[in-house]
Amino acid sequence: MDKAEPRNIWRDGWLWAICIGRVFSYATFMTYAACIVVLRGAWDMTATQAGTISAVFMFGYAISLLGFSWLAERYGAKRMFVFSIAANAVGAMAFGLFARDYWSGLLIYGFSALMQGGMYTPGIMLMAERYGSKGRGAAVGALIASTSVAYAASLIVSGLMLAVGGYTLAFMVTGGMTVVGFVILMAAMWRVPNTVHARPEGMGVGTAVLGNDKARRLILGYTCHNWELLGMWSWAPAFLAAGMMIGGAGSVKSAEIGAYLTAAMHGVGAVASTSMGHLSDRLGRRAVLVSLAGISAVLSFALGWLVALPITVLVALVLVHGFTALGDSPVLSTALTESVPAAYLGSALALRSLLGFGAGAAAPVAFGWILDLTNVPGQAPTVWGPAFMVLGVGGLFATLYALRFPAETRP
Repeated sequence: MDKAEPRNIWRDGWLWAICIGRVFSYATFMTYAACIVVLRGAWDMTATQAGTISAVFMFGYAISLLGFSWLAERYGAKRMFVFSIAANAVGAMAFGLFARDYWSGLLIYGFSALMQGGMYTPGIMLMAERYGSKGRGAAVGALIASTSVAYAASLIVSGLMLAVGGYTLAFMVTGGMTVVGFVILMAAMWRVPNTVHARPEGMGVGTAVLGNDKARRLILGYTCHNWELLGMWSWAPAFLAAGMMIGGAGSVKSAEIGAYLTAAMHGVGAVASTSMGHLSDRLGRRAVLVSLAGISAVLSFALGWLVALPITVLVALVLVHGFTALGDSPVLSTALTESVPAAYLGSALALRSLLGFGAGAAAPVAFGWILDLTNVPGQAPTVWGPAFMVLGVGGLFATLYALRFPAETRP
């Protein structure tokens, strides 16, 4: 397949279909986060237990990314992408039908996570196969932006359904959306060839990935980035709900509005992905990475201490944080596709997924543990600063790895 010129990327109907289909297919990703305030009471969970479900999901997603990346390298990105969208729909519907307490939620949500990884890393591989390097940042940015839109849609739909019929309706409706996503994506992938890249003679994973200085820095930077980003995503709805409860709102209403506000954060993240991916095509990967990671780290260290601010100010800060925390995702991914031979990209993405989403799985638990330690047991948390500072450490190290990445990265 000829690689599209950069000027044609936004006119490529295939790219739009992939992005729209992924919006539906990721509909359950943020449903638990949107309902976490209500579920803590309904399922009689501590903050640590609530964080554990998020952690199991992230850990399962990390394993899924690892497995699908490795398999896509050996059997083709298209094949693994198609399998994942089908299995994801099954897992999402099971979660909607059967998750009704802590243990069923923990097990089924974890199973659902295991089915989702093929929609991400093989998707990046498909972008690298289709688009040339000069426009690849924009294409990968669009792919990741569709995930942000999906998270926003997940939060909005979950919030609406939470108000109408409780968490069970939220689970069911978002599960049904994944079936729609499956249909759209299958139509888009129908004529796409399944490509297995030949491996260069005399080169192995040790040389192509582990011995590759650029790849190592990108993978470690991504790991720190995920610690900050996924920890913040898991707890942002509850944080905004806490800010509204300090202002006098009820818990259910706060949870509903918190989901909408966090959805706006993911909408801003979608803008960040497309704009920063395109900007990195113009200015180079390192400049964009350093700027975004540095600003995000500063906000993580400060944001939790500001929970009592007027909700409009708090929302504005969360939106800025959402932009900076996610904006470097497409840049990190694009830079990795340019730093590793295509035949070993799956291995690089597999290692990155294991470390990055392993850190992302641990972050919500660490956040919840610090939240329990620094607040009065049995009462709604009012002290959020120390928990957010734990996430800020990841942002700080992501900045340091970005500073060590070579500046000569402009395609």
